[in-house]
Amino acid sequence: MLTQAEIEQELQAIKERNRRVEADKAWEVSWSRRLFIALGTYFIAALWLMLIQNTNPWLNAFVPVAGYLLSTLSLPFVKRWWLWRKL
Repeated sequence: MLTQAEIEQELQAIKERNRRVEADKAWEVSWSRRLFIALGTYFIAALWLMLIQNTNPWLNAFVPVAGYLLSTLSLPFVKRWWLWRKL
């Protein structure tokens, strides 16, 4: 049988874990994260395009970034349709 102190300690551990999980979830859906990934993708794509001597590498590097940003949108109408089919 657990003592009152042990129960309180476990409760505190659960609360701390929940704070970490909530922070991780917030980071996963944040625009800050998306922006950092988009900028990294843009510069890597631009450098690659320059390396292969593509014309307009700085302009053409927007294509993968746009694709990435579009893929992060929740598309509410698609989500509603998907949930409707599952329920």
